[in-house]
Amino acid sequence: MEPEATPQVPGTGELPEAARRGPISHAIFRVARLHRTLAGQLLREVGLHPAQELVMMQLWERGRMRQTDLARHVGADAATMTRTIQRLEKAGFVRRVRSTSDKRSVLVEPTAASQALRRQVEDLWARLEDYAAGDLTPAERGETLGALERLETNLAAHVGDAEPASRPGAPDA
Repeated sequence: MEPEATPQVPGTGELPEAARRGPISHAIFRVARLHRTLAGQLLREVGLHPAQELVMMQLWERGRMRQTDLARHVGADAATMTRTIQRLEKAGFVRRVRSTSDKRSVLVEPTAASQALRRQVEDLWARLEDYAAGDLTPAERGETLGALERLETNLAAHVGDAEPASRPGAPDA
């Protein structure tokens, strides 16, 4: 029987001992971190920060939306969405208006200035895709996307299920 190969972390050597029981999770973390770093570099070219482009994509696609719906579509909490919208508004890319039908609701809409940004975001998103997929064949790209969608489904099924881990030294309940 051959010994099991130790997973490697490109550029850093072996997978840390504590992460060996979760090599896929560790790989997801590394890839997500690199993807976000590269996305941030590309987005700076057009004056955006990571995740702001996701907000703009929703607004360009759907038009005026309630801020709470926008947060749900992007997967952000209310406080994060408020800060993001404030920054985008200050940059001139969105406008907030009170709903005429529900005074408690705030509607967010893309401005004319954001329309010039749209093509740039689409182009940099395509560059990011090319950087991420590299030399994968079309078939490998499809397989990768399918595997990522399955991972997302698996993880989504357990969001909220996890019991809080007991902390060392914490009293038992």
